[in-house]
Amino acid sequence: MAYIKTASVTRDIAADPMTVWSAVADITRMGEWSPEVESCVWQEGSSEPVVGARFDGHNRNGDRTWSTHAEVSAAEPGVSFHFKALFGEHDYHFANWHYDFESIEGGTRVTESWEDLRPDDIIAASSGMSGVEDRAPHNTAGMEETLARIAAAVEG
Repeated sequence: MAYIKTASVTRDIAADPMTVWSAVADITRMGEWSPEVESCVWQEGSSEPVVGARFDGHNRNGDRTWSTHAEVSAAEPGVSFHFKALFGEHDYHFANWHYDFESIEGGTRVTESWEDLRPDDIIAASSGMSGVEDRAPHNTAGMEETLARIAAAVEG
């Protein structure tokens, strides 16, 4: 069976696009939303969600922990928040994460998506770091939980 390198989840949230975008784009709150991210902090020189801003993500899966870097690649308030996931001192670009927001009657349709850019030979080696062998179903479940947590926080 081929390794799937993409995943996407869509959820309708009963809040306006700017409210939902603001919750997602505040990376200091990502630990509240994601079941795998413990925290995110802006790197020195960055403090807001604009293209080119950089942040560090600290992650956990069971007993395994690891950190990555990220760079905001799209930040249009109420429309999109995208970032490139980077690893190591040379900022190896290994994944893309996208949040896209669409105004709908009664709220916002949010789509969170992930794209794995790792070469096949790196996938098996790097799964030991996170403890996740098959990222697509793992990330799909995580995205469903992330969007549910965001909805719970901003609705009402």
